[in-house]
Amino acid sequence: MPIVKMKKKKSGGSSKSLPVRVTTMDAELEFDIDNKTVGKELFELVCRTIGLRETWYFGLQFVDSKGYIAWLKFEKKVLDQDVPKESPIPFLFLAKFSPEDVSEELIQEITQHLFFLQVKQSILNMDVYCPPEASVLLASYAVQAKYGDYDESTYRSGMLASEDLLPQRVIDQYQMTAEMWEERIKVWYADRRGMTRDEAEMEYLKIAQDLEMYGINYFQIKNKKGSELWFGVDCRGINVYERDNRLSPKVTFPWSEIKNISFKDKKFTIKNVDKKAPDFMFYAPKSRINKLILELCVGNHDLFMRRRKPDSMEIQQMKAQAREEKERKQLDRSRLAREKQMREEATREKDEMERKLGMLQDEVRGAQEALIRSEESADLLAEKVRILDEEAQLLTQKAAEAEGEVHRMKLNTMKTEEERMMMENRAMEAELIAVTLLEDSEKRAKEAEMLRNELVQARISEKAAKGTLLELTRTTQYTPYARYQVLTSESDLNHLRLNSDLGSGDTEMSCDLIPDNMDHDQLSQEIEKERLEYMEKSQHLQEQLKGLKSEIEVLKVEDKQTDMDRLHEANLERGENKYSTLSKITASTLRSRVTFFEDL
Repeated sequence: MPIVKMKKKKSGGSSKSLPVRVTTMDAELEFDIDNKTVGKELFELVCRTIGLRETWYFGLQFVDSKGYIAWLKFEKKVLDQDVPKESPIPFLFLAKFSPEDVSEELIQEITQHLFFLQVKQSILNMDVYCPPEASVLLASYAVQAKYGDYDESTYRSGMLASEDLLPQRVIDQYQMTAEMWEERIKVWYADRRGMTRDEAEMEYLKIAQDLEMYGINYFQIKNKKGSELWFGVDCRGINVYERDNRLSPKVTFPWSEIKNISFKDKKFTIKNVDKKAPDFMFYAPKSRINKLILELCVGNHDLFMRRRKPDSMEIQQMKAQAREEKERKQLDRSRLAREKQMREEATREKDEMERKLGMLQDEVRGAQEALIRSEESADLLAEKVRILDEEAQLLTQKAAEAEGEVHRMKLNTMKTEEERMMMENRAMEAELIAVTLLEDSEKRAKEAEMLRNELVQARISEKAAKGTLLELTRTTQYTPYARYQVLTSESDLNHLRLNSDLGSGDTEMSCDLIPDNMDHDQLSQEIEKERLEYMEKSQHLQEQLKGLKSEIEVLKVEDKQTDMDRLHEANLERGENKYSTLSKITASTLRSRVTFFEDL
């Protein structure tokens, strides 16, 4: 975690320097401020340092002298608040309030990043319940945000083993090794290809905001009967939970139904817009807890009403700048994607050309070998023709000599019959020899003709092989890359004010949340419309989670299931989720909900 040390300019005089340390989700900042610095000045100093403009979601948290969580108040001096007696004074810069829809409300990347880191830590620390299938899906987005696109050539087995990606509760509930979890996450991680860091973090937040405990601050309370319950405050309203179930609220009051909130000592009172409905009252263990509840209620209600008004000039400007920045980054991404594609195409073409070149070289070698064989065959055939010609001439000569001998023998007269018979026999034998020699001569002549034809064919093949070799030689003279070129290339909320500054000595406070002239029915209709639109968007996500759950269900260890897991499974079996539960509860009347709370 980087450490930044800065000094706040002193306004003059001899004010004593006061060191403070502010820890954000990804950095540690140290400042020297004077004793007169108020909370707002320190807060704005931190925001300027990290470049944050969406300041309304955040605050500076510390642990007071009683061990309770507290938030630095803007109007009071830092030293006048119950801050730790340490040097430097430690503060945590955290999101104090959450948006209803992260994709529509979070504008700056730095805002998204800080929310992502804080929500991720809450899930891994198991402060927010997350079912196993959603944990794996979220882990894949977290890996994409950190490492970028999955690359099989650079990915090393065990690379994710050292990463804190899953809640320990999830790991303990399944008969799966670290390698099995890594493989499961890797499969989903590979599907995130093309996502930038801010896109992956936004997808993470969009899934996380559907978790039942997301964005809720819980406080222990009691009703009139003394039953121990949980009181939850979030961006949509206030909820009441049973002691052993912080997932599904039993009673809920949207901000649109709440007109006034106040407390006196440990008693906290909520007045509804319906004057006929009874007041909603509960009791906190300490009055300082009621102060924190009131503070969170006012802040959440402020943002709830702001969302339902036209954007201020500041918000419009920020959104315009965010759009321009997003478009610029998209253009850069498109350009880089094109260059990457061209490089990949050039590489593929190079590989293809090298493959073709290798094939051509093989063909050239084959043609050369064929040419050599053709030349050798031609020489051999020429030698055979020469020998056959000589044999034919010799046979012809012998045939002529035989005919001459016959002729001479016929001219000689034989004195005796025996001599004549012998001579006739010899003449017949000579004629047979002459005929045989003539036939052999003709046969040799035919063979010689056939060999001449084969020699002609061999010469033709030799000529063709030489032509092929010449053409191949010309083809390989061209460069295979000649035709490729790779480019390397808080102002509108004045109507909401607390009746005091939430000082440490106050035991009674009140705040009107909704003006008398507001159209409550229209506001409720707008809220319901937004809820239905969001439910439609999340349908695809639910299908993904259902598929992932079925993949790992067989390896689940039932003995390791927690109460939270069983409650979550029971909700799924009833077909209920975070939004359907709230809708079902708010369908009943205010009076019935107050009565139900008092009977818990």
